[in-house]
Amino acid sequence: MKTVAEVVTVELRQGAVTGRGESVPYARYGETPESVRGQVVTAAAKIEGGAGREELLGLLTPGAARNAIDCALWDLETRLGGPPPGPPAAPVVTAMTLSLDTPEAMGKAARAAVAGGALLLKAKLDARDPGACLKAIRAAAPGIALIVDANEGWSLDGLVQLQPLLGELNIAFVEQPLPAGQDDCLAGLALQVPLCADESCHTSADLDRLANLYSVVNVKLDKTGGLTEALRLIAAARARGFSVMTGCMVCTSLGVAPAFHIAALADFVDLDGPLWLSEDRSGGVQMRPDGLLVPPEPVLWGGIRE
Repeated sequence: MKTVAEVVTVELRQGAVTGRGESVPYARYGETPESVRGQVVTAAAKIEGGAGREELLGLLTPGAARNAIDCALWDLETRLGGPPPGPPAAPVVTAMTLSLDTPEAMGKAARAAVAGGALLLKAKLDARDPGACLKAIRAAAPGIALIVDANEGWSLDGLVQLQPLLGELNIAFVEQPLPAGQDDCLAGLALQVPLCADESCHTSADLDRLANLYSVVNVKLDKTGGLTEALRLIAAARARGFSVMTGCMVCTSLGVAPAFHIAALADFVDLDGPLWLSEDRSGGVQMRPDGLLVPPEPVLWGGIRE
């Protein structure tokens, strides 16, 4: 069980103006807080020497370190009077995550989320009786849009066998059913429910391989290595006919603040990471009773620092 969110924060100063970015080192991609800090230190001299976001793409590989620096550069640029990185941040319908549990517990959690105003649910399910969990969730939330996140934990046979139930329960899509790198077998399958690439999709360079496997891609800043590549990924995905989801790791509101600027470009949004924290940064996201997630205050990221 995850009990702590470890994040790395980068601050860039120009005169009296400071820009900040946050990232989440992710063990799934071989990252640790120490390795990410090391990458940041490696790039620091170039950034201090004037390297910008375009140069950063060549300095670091996609991942948490590049994300923290890229978002700090965007924050600094906007505070110095530059344009925002995308559409203005605005309240969005976000998926509310249902953690993996027993069918009864997941049904109860779904009922509580709907009572709290949730308009979109995302169920984390492994290969242990996902059908029973889905039935319990749908019974508790009959009219709510529902996404399934398999987290690379299903088999091809399991995915195929679940298709009638997934269609019957009106599942919006299944996210990453098979392990990344082992998903070529998805090509040509006639499925009732669309599939979304998460771990299989990091940057726009991945799209050609994914074109015959998935119809949705999950864009996360910690995978793309920042907003600069995220914007390119979304544009390239749209050009190839993919639908788009904007996601996040479990992080503070500083980590999701930049993602609100691409959320308006997405079909689905999953930015509930800060809501899992017992303590967030001041001026962070707020969940309204009508189910909309309100972006952080501009003072936190992308605005004038008080």
